[in-house]
Amino acid sequence: MDPAEPTELAISPEKVCFVIIKAREFDVKDLVTEPDPGSNPTDDRMVAVLEDHKDDPVIQELTSCIAAMSEDEQIDLVALAWLGRGDYTADDWESVREEAARAHNERTARYLLGMPLLSDYLEEGLGMLGYSCEPFEINRL
Repeated sequence: MDPAEPTELAISPEKVCFVIIKAREFDVKDLVTEPDPGSNPTDDRMVAVLEDHKDDPVIQELTSCIAAMSEDEQIDLVALAWLGRGDYTADDWESVREEAARAHNERTARYLLGMPLLSDYLEEGLGMLGYSCEPFEINRL
């Protein structure tokens, strides 16, 4: 792969970075310690926001975001995760994308959220293709 030529993605790097940020919020969730709290969240120091509840707004936002993406964007997202996981090299981008397209189904969000290191994989995958997530902007490396 020629580092001078950017790898064209069907998904914008900004969208990938948004997913990375949300996935990090999801990754830091802890087990539910009190499933049915009876007190005011303020009295409990808002610890419930750090717990992995079924109605977690972070999961809902991330799932909605991924579901709203086009099929090509979802395919790129999965391919970036596989790339960042170390299954492929940047030179394999076309083949990893083809494999992700063959595996594509309606459960992309669930599949990706099942990856314990999703945010790391996506960030690594973007980096392998020459992109970087910077606060509020994307810069070419």
